[in-house]
Amino acid sequence: MSNEEKGFFEQAMADVIPLSDRQQTLYLKPQNPIDKSARREARVLQLDNFLSTDFLDIIPCDITLEYKGEGIQQGVLDKLRNGHYPPQASLNLLRQRVETCRQMLFRFIVQAQQENLRSLLIVHGRGREDKSHPNIIRSYVAKWLGQFEQVQAFCRALPRDGGEGACYVTLRKSAEAKADNFERHAKRSR
Repeated sequence: MSNEEKGFFEQAMADVIPLSDRQQTLYLKPQNPIDKSARREARVLQLDNFLSTDFLDIIPCDITLEYKGEGIQQGVLDKLRNGHYPPQASLNLLRQRVETCRQMLFRFIVQAQQENLRSLLIVHGRGREDKSHPNIIRSYVAKWLGQFEQVQAFCRALPRDGGEGACYVTLRKSAEAKADNFERHAKRSR
């Protein structure tokens, strides 16, 4: 900067009062509000994710996955096993890390519950050895599904949907679906 330019600068800045030595705050406009809400939702889901990665009992490959919640009739599990409840949504966990599978499964079940879906298909893979990665994921899926109170039952899928490498899951009705069902059937009984 030349002396002449410096003089002009000092003249222009003569009546400027310097800011105090307070902490400065810089306000930036958010780049994309959609990303911000998606990140917030992902953070909330991650905080609320109660699925544990603690001690795992590996389920041997020759034992099929099956679970029936308390109060669920055997007929519901039989119909699920025979494919009478077609899947309304599916989740593919093939070749994913355990933590990724945990987060994906949690989000999937929460979203299915919000959308009032009842029948789901989860593809987890099938290992040939008990310690193989697909069998570990399969064992975790069985453990995690049992931790959801929304899950009524789950069992292995039919060969057309993945066989031993996938499982059908049925969820409980939401409160809105129960009220809607009550309304429809109460009108008939009058």
